[in-house]
Amino acid sequence: MTSRIENPAPSPWWSPRFHADRRPLLQARARTFASWRKWFDERGFLEVDVNALQVSPGNEAHIAGFATDYVGQDGARQRYYLHSSPEFSCKKLLAAGEERIFSLGHVFRNGERGPLHQPEFTMLEWYRAHEPYGALIGDAAQICALAAQAAGSKSFSHRGRSADPFLEPQRMSVCEAFERFAGIDLEATLRADGLNDSEALARAASRIGMPMAPGDEWSDMFSMILAHKVEPNLGLGRMLVLDEYPASEAALARRHPDNPRVCERFELYACGVEIANAFGELTDAAEQRARLEAEMAQRRANRQEDYPLDEDFLAALNTMPDASGIALGADRVLMLASGAGSIEATMWTPLAG
Repeated sequence: MTSRIENPAPSPWWSPRFHADRRPLLQARARTFASWRKWFDERGFLEVDVNALQVSPGNEAHIAGFATDYVGQDGARQRYYLHSSPEFSCKKLLAAGEERIFSLGHVFRNGERGPLHQPEFTMLEWYRAHEPYGALIGDAAQICALAAQAAGSKSFSHRGRSADPFLEPQRMSVCEAFERFAGIDLEATLRADGLNDSEALARAASRIGMPMAPGDEWSDMFSMILAHKVEPNLGLGRMLVLDEYPASEAALARRHPDNPRVCERFELYACGVEIANAFGELTDAAEQRARLEAEMAQRRANRQEDYPLDEDFLAALNTMPDASGIALGADRVLMLASGAGSIEATMWTPLAG
């Protein structure tokens, strides 16, 4: 009798036939990165190559890091982490005197894997000293258009949704989006000190059929409503800038000068997928320390590992000029430009196992 294998394992990425099928996506990836580098060079940006190994992976409550130990010749061990973003290093370079810089490289986030997430992925991050964060909207739109051109595509697409990357993005505040897509007056739950009204948001969530679990904090409820009610409606037909995040949800951004309950933070969406995250950068070292300590306290309260603060980064804030910065998920943009089903399809050597 001839044996038959049920549900054979998928071919590894290095299988010649599988690689041949993926090669057009990978060629588009290479063209995209080349076009991005040319774009930045023409505008006076300098590409920086920062170390992945850092004293802290970052200090945001929802981001988990990868740890490793350096072993000295004397056998002593020192804990280091793979960075979750080049942000701390780039801000130190701004403090050193650089004014227009970008980084295109790998970053690492633990506990994240799926169609839109990988534990190792490619991030494009750039900074403009002495310029408002609104300038980054035009930058990001042009970066996305270049990716579409490199892929030979006229639109971004994902799971039956599409967006035209050649149109100027729509702009909407977070509070406007909650009102429009969830029927919630989010602004009524916000406080200037960041200690938002959890009970009010819980009542609003219950009214729209999203009861929350006992003990959920305001940020937990905000994230749940954003993911289930708001995000699926963002960036349909054309890209959308979701602007003015609540201060509690922007640990590294400065407060909005006209409304201290929100911060200078926007995220760029296309096809319901978040592809970039931008800040008017916080440069007050004391406030930044307090915010990062609060983020780590939240991780401890959730019985998650917390991480040391990068004291060098906090010291550099005293010298850093006013600046704006943005991080863009390169693999997500490539996925949308090519119409691939996951970011893994656009990676040269995706993680096995």
